Amino acid sequence: MSPRERVRGLSLIELMIAMVIGLVLLLGLMQVFAASRTASRLSEGLARVQENGRFAMDYLQRDLRMAGHFGCVNDQSHNVQSPGSMHTTFDAGGHPALDFMQSIQGFEAADTEPGKPLTLSATPSTGGIEYTPALPTEYAEALTNRVDGSDIVALRFLVPDGVPVTLVGGTDDKPVFNFDSSRWAVLQSGVEAPGLFGVADCLTATMFQAGEVSGSAGTVTFESAPNNTGSFTSLYTPGQAMLYRAESVVYYIGYDATTKQSSLYRVRFSAKPGEALVAVAPEALVEGVRNMQLLYGQDRSLSAASPPTGYIDRQGTAADVEASITPAADAWRRVGAVQLGLVLESPDPSAAAQANADAALTAPTDGRFRTVYQTTIAVRNRLYGN
Repeated sequence: MSPRERVRGLSLIELMIAMVIGLVLLLGLMQVFAASRTASRLSEGLARVQENGRFAMDYLQRDLRMAGHFGCVNDQSHNVQSPGSMHTTFDAGGHPALDFMQSIQGFEAADTEPGKPLTLSATPSTGGIEYTPALPTEYAEALTNRVDGSDIVALRFLVPDGVPVTLVGGTDDKPVFNFDSSRWAVLQSGVEAPGLFGVADCLTATMFQAGEVSGSAGTVTFESAPNNTGSFTSLYTPGQAMLYRAESVVYYIGYDATTKQSSLYRVRFSAKPGEALVAVAPEALVEGVRNMQLLYGQDRSLSAASPPTGYIDRQGTAADVEASITPAADAWRRVGAVQLGLVLESPDPSAAAQANADAALTAPTDGRFRTVYQTTIAVRNRLYGN
């Protein structure tokens, strides 16, 4: 009889060794995948923050530079004239959005001045903090979703593009301004039915509400309107005067409870021809903007009666500006530069943990990527008073 052949196969020990080797390789692959996924999320978060930061800076820089624009000369030049050559038909003590004699005004959130630590909560609180100067009721009612601990800035100016006045009809105190109707879109500058305008030459500027506007006929008529309490006191010559749309806007940081995102918001105050002033619904411009801090640089000469020197040698918060000159409107007209700081955060968690972008910034450990953007903006022509 032949000997029985031995049955060959894997022993239990060999099988266990193979499983351990496989598990080690699988664990290594999982770690590589997790590291790759984390790097991808971090890269995406960084890209989103950088993109949003550029957009937010562009929005704010554009309008901050325009503060004080009232035709071929700025508000400082108009106000150093004796008597002043900048006029308005609006009620001086009426709605703050129509105070075009004060082109820029900031509101400093309590306990956010330089040197104070800034702490960000996981879910920002809204509408429950004080400002210096006090936030007007009209602004508070329009900015209901404003994030506590973030500054606010109000801007008023004439938009960059205007149209030449081709004919002035009507009477001296109730003029009718004619322009080339083919340029109506330029005068609208993105607003469907504008009613707030400014007319200016190199001598005077007047802000007013139109009682009637005809884009097809190319006419803007000044007459009785809800926001007009005065009449024209300056005469304008066709071919020398320009007609502009007047802009009154407030920038702030707001929170959307639905999307759970904080964003850079804008509220525009506007009035249709012959109608009351309204606050347009808040517009979310750029998501992921968590906080905004503003400092204002004032000219060396604080005398409202003298032209600026062009030297910005003092910088402070809105509260510091308010306390520098009486009345405060003259103090704000001496602001020639604005230092802007924004805290940006990624919309979604991008890492298990992140370092704070600034030593004075304490952020929640929610995995979002955060960074700080800063810039200094020269207010249009205010550095040299022209």
